[in-house]
Amino acid sequence: MNRILKNLLLTALTLGLGMGSALASDVLKPFTLGSKGPGTVTEKVAAAKTALQANGFTIAGSYSPYPETTIIVVTNDEMKTTAAKTENGGFGAAQRVSVTKVGNDVQVSYTTPAYMANGYRMANDLPQTTEKLKAALGSVEEFGAKGLTASKLRKFHYMFGMEYFDEPVPLAEYGSYEEAVKAVEANLAAGKGGCTKVYRVDVTGKKESVFGVAMKGGDKFMDDKYIMGVIDFNDLKGSAHLPHEMLVTGNKVIALYARFRIALDYPDLKMSGSNSFMKIMESPEAIKKAMVAAAGGKE
Repeated sequence: MNRILKNLLLTALTLGLGMGSALASDVLKPFTLGSKGPGTVTEKVAAAKTALQANGFTIAGSYSPYPETTIIVVTNDEMKTTAAKTENGGFGAAQRVSVTKVGNDVQVSYTTPAYMANGYRMANDLPQTTEKLKAALGSVEEFGAKGLTASKLRKFHYMFGMEYFDEPVPLAEYGSYEEAVKAVEANLAAGKGGCTKVYRVDVTGKKESVFGVAMKGGDKFMDDKYIMGVIDFNDLKGSAHLPHEMLVTGNKVIALYARFRIALDYPDLKMSGSNSFMKIMESPEAIKKAMVAAAGGKE
């Protein structure tokens, strides 16, 4: 009897270890490190743009939110057509690439397409985009969190009472899609709410456009540099978290609530402590206020 129990326990342990390995291989992380090494940000940005374009990407825009960091935003046909297949899929119509100087090295990283696609509940994992980003920029390791499975990403929220993907912030409403896009373009050009345009990507075959928004203003809690100074403290930098997005979909302008948008990229960030959500607890409302102004809405 003891021998039977022993064999059953060994079998269960073996199966458990096998299952653990399978689950570990299935987790996704928010960022992918393409390369790390000596050089300058300027050199690496130029090389990255050339490689991205050679692999079929369109450079939608770029900006430097703070010194020694440049964000490049790219799109392609797969992203734009996949975005059209789901509600508010336009949030995933672009991927972000970061070039960040850390010590003596420059890190070239990018948002992990499958992670973002599942977080934004898109129709597929963007497999072509994944392979083309790897070909253009390399793939050393995924980082930024312990990792989440695709199924958990599709129903992600940080904790009880916080927003899901399908609970966006309504920013403004207009008479038509065309009127909404025109207003957002004008307001971003004028720097309303401390927001300026980084890029615009139009979703294929749909009246939907995503705008990347750089945020810098008198209120530090909406400022890109301040927020990242608190939450992006690890050795591998998640600079590709930026910029935040506004989506014109039909005649409405919406955004992902910051308690979802920030937590999606930093799911392991602690609630309290020196580098925690507590330090930026005023940021979600500050970001919302800035984006309402940029969208031409009312508080």
